[in-house]
Amino acid sequence: MAFRRTEHHRGRRVLATLLFLLAPAAAAEPDRFSASELERIASHGPWPTAWMRDPGNRVSANPAAVHLGYRLFFEPRLSANGRVACATCHDPARGFQDGRATARGLTDGVRNTPGLFDVRQQRWFGWDGGHDNLWSASLRPILDQGEMGGSAGRTAHVLRGSAALACHYRQAFGKAPTAGDSDLLVNVAKAIASWQETLLSPPAPFDHFRDALERKDVAAAAAYPAAARRGLKIFLGRGQCATCHAGPNFTNGEFGDIGVPFFIKPAGVDPGRQGGIKRLLANPWNLLGAYNDDATGGNTTGTKFVRPEHRNFGEFKVPTLRNLTLTAPYMHNGSLATLRDVVRHYSDLDEDRLHADGERILRPLNLSEAENADLVAFLESLSPATPLPPPVVPAPVPACRAP
Repeated sequence: MAFRRTEHHRGRRVLATLLFLLAPAAAAEPDRFSASELERIASHGPWPTAWMRDPGNRVSANPAAVHLGYRLFFEPRLSANGRVACATCHDPARGFQDGRATARGLTDGVRNTPGLFDVRQQRWFGWDGGHDNLWSASLRPILDQGEMGGSAGRTAHVLRGSAALACHYRQAFGKAPTAGDSDLLVNVAKAIASWQETLLSPPAPFDHFRDALERKDVAAAAAYPAAARRGLKIFLGRGQCATCHAGPNFTNGEFGDIGVPFFIKPAGVDPGRQGGIKRLLANPWNLLGAYNDDATGGNTTGTKFVRPEHRNFGEFKVPTLRNLTLTAPYMHNGSLATLRDVVRHYSDLDEDRLHADGERILRPLNLSEAENADLVAFLESLSPATPLPPPVVPAPVPACRAP
């Protein structure tokens, strides 16, 4: 009898859980999801998405280039003082960010250092979209006098002066590093980009919940915290967050004005996307230039037709929401220290800070403290539940094992 009662109660719990997860939403039961909400939850996956090589980078997915790029990413000799590498500001232990409000020495504006996980998913690079490809974005900090302060000549010297680096270069590009310094600089950036393309974040608790709903796995879906479910409903509905933070990577890849001040002391004003478009079009390494390896020109459409407009002033890129717990502080200027601060920004949004052409979908959410906490719980569920392991060191090509 006791066994039957236990089985009976277990069956009732399973049925109740199924109804809880899949039943239509009701005002009195805010954790349930409607059919429309379930469809929108499904649109944020599956994760990870299918990976595609970069047609504008001929060494994308090339094992020798990946290993070369890994070594160059951690190579301080590329900098003017021999002490700064890409990894100095993009620390693997911090989600390839630096934990600072604003980047060290950035000369084109006071901005937060972005993380690099899933960077291959992006369409535009930098907070202002001043680059249309990853290798061009990888090249800029090497030359920026406020960051690494390097040069084409220094980069070529480092590459030619190391037997191992020269060997990996030969394996990746099919010839020794004897080309001109400018060509070698671009190829170094393409190798670094080929390694960054491998930085993929693992599935997060949200992904496990989303996948469980897809396959109607009640037990697995029930493991997702109730607070995160309530926060997800705010994210999908009242908050309208998914309008911009769409798809598996939780971003539409575009730009918006969200009421974060763009005045800088002592630099003046950060024009955001408007300035980024101008820099992009003037950049000799954009996809319209001679260094694009896509012979079809199929990857140039965005760059070919983009033009700076008044509405772009003060717009900044909509970032991915993945790995948020690793990349504080937040916003383009690092002005918000915690996720709770970010949620409060949208809850108490000052619409007067939005310029006339700003994101008019934004309205103050006026969330309660409990609702703030729920939305934070959801955002936290977009980061891995356990610490990420250090990046895998790419295996060297056998012919290049010399130190």
